[in-house]
Amino acid sequence: MKSRNTENLTEVSELFGLNGKTVFIPGGYGGLGSAIASAVASAGATVIIAGRHREKAATFAANLVTRQLKVDSVLMDANSVESINYAVDEIADRFGRIDILINCIGIHREQSLLDVTEDVYDEVYRANLKAAMFLAQATARHQIAAGRGGRQVHLASVRSQLGLRNRGYSAYCSSKGGLMMLIKQHSLELASEQITVNGVAPTFVYTEMIRNVMDNPEIHDELVARIPLGRIASPSDVIGPVLFFCSDASGFVTGQILYVDGGITASQ
Repeated sequence: MKSRNTENLTEVSELFGLNGKTVFIPGGYGGLGSAIASAVASAGATVIIAGRHREKAATFAANLVTRQLKVDSVLMDANSVESINYAVDEIADRFGRIDILINCIGIHREQSLLDVTEDVYDEVYRANLKAAMFLAQATARHQIAAGRGGRQVHLASVRSQLGLRNRGYSAYCSSKGGLMMLIKQHSLELASEQITVNGVAPTFVYTEMIRNVMDNPEIHDELVARIPLGRIASPSDVIGPVLFFCSDASGFVTGQILYVDGGITASQ
């Protein structure tokens, strides 16, 4: 017979676990996405990684399979709505359901205000905002049809709320700011279907995307000085908030942006 404490631990484990869930992770083989995909699979979910680099996605998925995790991959170009729709339909057909979307697609191209080009601005917008819109739409269609509710989580950024002094972040900040409002709007439109929509917004995270910044001691020290907790985030810092938004523990939370920023937004 289970003790009361054992029963409580089981209840907590079920509250935060993802057993039986099918999770779609676009961009799940990147620096941050790969850490999230690994954690979600370790929590018991079946994970499908999507991206335009077939070999990278397939290789990363295969590595997780060797750890006895349930992971697969599909080819998808986030710049193409047709490709997004095809990939989402393929996942729904192959796995029978899409319970959770974790959108890890995102890029940054730094250009000062006077040097911003239309091509670069459009590239960032397509990846950071337009792709989010149509990934959410395609996933929601299947979630609504299934009638089981669901979760949608987008990787946002502290730059959805704060600009960055003396840096060329026009495209990045505006696209992430738009993503913040997209999350709020989608949460309202999908609430009646019991589909929650939330965002996790880190500050700088040690990944390949910002290696050139972190390798500059002057810039690194300046960034750390702005963060009350006194360090740059690591991918593992983002895992917990994402798992929370995916799990039953967040069932009454929607339309929210959780800033994983070491205290930056509290101080500005």
